[in-house]
Amino acid sequence: MKKILIIEKQLSARELLLKLLGNKELQLFSVEDGMGALELLKKRSFDLIFSDLNGIQTLNRSNRRPLGTPLIHLRTEEDPLVQEVDAVLNHPFEIQGIERILQKLKKNSRVVIAQSPQMKQILQRVEKIAQSHSNVFISGESGTGKEVIAGMIHHLSKRAAYAFIRVNCAALPDTLIESEFFGHEKGAFTGALQRRIGRFELADLGTLLLDEISEIPASLQAKLLRVVQEQEFERVGGTEPIRVDVRLISTSNRNMKAATAENTFREDLYYRLNVVPIHLPPLRERQEDIIPLAEHFLREVCARNQISLKTLSEGAQKKLLNYSWPGNIRELRNVIEHGVVMQDADQIDANHLFLDPCLSQTSSIIPAPNTLKELEKQHILHTLERYQGNRTRTAKELGISVRTLRNKLKLF
Repeated sequence: MKKILIIEKQLSARELLLKLLGNKELQLFSVEDGMGALELLKKRSFDLIFSDLNGIQTLNRSNRRPLGTPLIHLRTEEDPLVQEVDAVLNHPFEIQGIERILQKLKKNSRVVIAQSPQMKQILQRVEKIAQSHSNVFISGESGTGKEVIAGMIHHLSKRAAYAFIRVNCAALPDTLIESEFFGHEKGAFTGALQRRIGRFELADLGTLLLDEISEIPASLQAKLLRVVQEQEFERVGGTEPIRVDVRLISTSNRNMKAATAENTFREDLYYRLNVVPIHLPPLRERQEDIIPLAEHFLREVCARNQISLKTLSEGAQKKLLNYSWPGNIRELRNVIEHGVVMQDADQIDANHLFLDPCLSQTSSIIPAPNTLKELEKQHILHTLERYQGNRTRTAKELGISVRTLRNKLKLF
C-alpha cells in the first residue's frame, strides 16, 4: 500500500484532499506544517508528498526533502512558482488533477537517484525510449541498476497496463530454459504433466526482461532469433504457432562485442536485441550519486526497521567517496544497511562502515595485465579468493552463473 504525506496549513483544504484520496487504497498521513512533517520523516518513508509552500520551504531549509520521492506543490493563487517540485495541484483541488498525479506515481514507482550528469542524461533518454516499441539492450557492471532502468522503461511506456515479465537467464538450467521461454505441452517430456505457458506468452502486449541474456546456451540462440524477428513460436512439444506482441529489454554485464567475436553469442541475435543501447556507468564513475544514494538507503532502512532516521558524518561520507565500489549500488546498499543495524547512535561514523580494504582506491595497485583475458582471469581469481573458494558467492558477485564460472576456471 502506497504511503502519502499531506502538509497543508488550511484545515479545510487538508480535509478535502484527505476525502478525495480516501477511496484510493492509500495509507494517508497529514500534518499542518513542515515541522510536523520532519517528525514523521524521522520514523517512516513516503511514496508521495503533497505540500503547501511553507512545508516545501521547511523541507528545503532543513535539507530533509526525501530524494526520489515525488513532491507536489499544493499551490494557492498567491504562491510563487516553485521550481524544485514534480507537479502542481492548484486550489481548489479537483479529482481529475489528483488522478493525473497518482497515475504519474504509478509509472514512477521505482526510485532512480540521479545527481551525476551521466545518469541525468540517461534518464532523459529513458523517457524518450519508453515511448517507442523498439528492443532495448542495457549493459553495465553487476549492481549498476539495469533491472531498475528496465522497469522504468516499461512503466513509462504505452505497455504499462500490461505485464512486465522478468527472466534471469543465468539462473535457468540448460534443460529447462526453452520451456521457460516458450512453454510446453502436456507430455512434451518426462515430468510435463500439464501444459505450461512460457514467459513470452505471459508478456504478450507487455515487456519481457531477459536479464543476463549472454548466459543463454548457443542451442537456444537460433530459436530466440526467430522469435525476435517474427514474434512467433511453438511451445515445446507443440505444433501450433503462437503469435505475440512483446517488447524485449535485455541486460548483460559482459562485453557483448567480445562475446560475438569469440562466437559465444550470435552476432545477428545481438543486433536484433541491441536496437536501442543504454550503458550504465559504474558507481565509481558517478561520484555525485554516492552520497544521495547512501542517504536514500539510510531513510529506507531506518523506515523499514521503524527506527529514528540516522545521518552520515563527514568522515563516513569521505570514506564512501574514497571507495571503489566493485559491487556498485547493490554493495552500497548492503554497507548502509549493515551500518544502520549495527550502530545505535543517531550518526553513522566512518568506523561504522564495513568496507573491504582490499578493494579501496587507496589500496596497493596490482600490476596491470597485458591482455583482456589476463585481466578477466585476475579479477575472477581475486574474487574467488575473497570468498574463500565459494563458487556460488563468487559467481553472484561477478554477475555470472556458477556454470559459466566453472567453465572459465577450467580454462585458467
